[in-house]
Amino acid sequence: MDYKSDYHYLRNKADVPARDIDLYHGQYRLHRQRFVSDNCHILTGEDHYTDQGITFPRTPDFQHAVSPEINEILNLADSKVRENQFFDYIIFKPAHPAKARGIIMMFHGLNEKNWDKYLVWARQLMQRTGKAVVLFPIAFHMNRSPEDWSHTRLMNDLRYVRQGLFPAVVASSFANVAISTRLHILPQRFFWSGVQTFWDVVQLINQIKAGQHPLIHAEATIDFFAYSIGAFLTQVLLLDNPQGLLDKSRLFIFCGGPVFNRMSPVRKTILDSEANIALYSFFLEHLDSYLKTDRRLAHYFSSAHSEGLVFRSMIDYNKLIEFREEKLNQISSRLMAVALKKDTVVPYYEVLNTLRGTERIIPIEVKLIDFPFSYSHENPFPLTGNCRSAVNEAVDQVFGMAAEFLN
Repeated sequence: MDYKSDYHYLRNKADVPARDIDLYHGQYRLHRQRFVSDNCHILTGEDHYTDQGITFPRTPDFQHAVSPEINEILNLADSKVRENQFFDYIIFKPAHPAKARGIIMMFHGLNEKNWDKYLVWARQLMQRTGKAVVLFPIAFHMNRSPEDWSHTRLMNDLRYVRQGLFPAVVASSFANVAISTRLHILPQRFFWSGVQTFWDVVQLINQIKAGQHPLIHAEATIDFFAYSIGAFLTQVLLLDNPQGLLDKSRLFIFCGGPVFNRMSPVRKTILDSEANIALYSFFLEHLDSYLKTDRRLAHYFSSAHSEGLVFRSMIDYNKLIEFREEKLNQISSRLMAVALKKDTVVPYYEVLNTLRGTERIIPIEVKLIDFPFSYSHENPFPLTGNCRSAVNEAVDQVFGMAAEFLN
């Protein structure tokens, strides 16, 4: 099968509400594995927080005025959202052996609602490496968010409410109104949901290494394929290396890699302009002022929490440069990135600026490629148009490099 055929085949198979699905005449299997996050207490919405023996009050909520309907549907107590705590993740693996001896964890982009394109990517990696691929959702993405946030008509109604509140908003759409509104109201959500996902991944890896996973061997190798904002998350994981779990893990980045303020996410499929401005204002322009009043965030951004310090070093290109680049140097042989020439969300030169460093001497391999067809950051392998053969070749090129690096 080619890329387009695989896409439709896998999407239709994944629509079947079964926990275990045979694929390609029983050669491979798709498993839905239940996960219960132990880390929701990190999120906003708790009355108080205790960490390392320190008690913190409820997180300050520097809120903008919002409408009652927006508050009811989107501005929730995040720590209480059940869909974000109890959810399934996907394991795509060869039928044999019963337990995978090697896995590649795959992370998606910002504001994604389904795994459709990633199923094909997972199949490519699995077929080329023989490893299982674990598709793990970021907090409040994919199936970790309430169904209402993916309800087209309801989100379209809220988009009109939002446009009435902020008439100058750019790139507002039904597809991004949920994430845009939530981050606009409380930009800290970007950090806290990232920290929850960080520790959810650690929780899963510890489960594997303790021999408690039904489909993955305790001694399985663990590597990563990360796209877009998923690369940001995975970079924080590898740079911090929690509990020494990722000493040997490798990371292949596709359309990602820069620090946060060197990406351009204002798109109808990603974020609107008001949310982007709120994030920049909070994390780049006024962070020091906010940290004076938000003691818990200041605690997490200090040396008390190494993952928070690494996160902070990946926010602003001009801050914590030596810290960030020393850590990138340490993992340079285990990281590779591919950027696309026409990607305007994650430009190639910004991938270089971060991964190769200010003096371009960090020895991380960064490749620039271009495709002979119309593509975008959000849709690097289009299914429409008269480019089917060229798309197949592009997929071979990218996933051939990824498989070679991750094998």
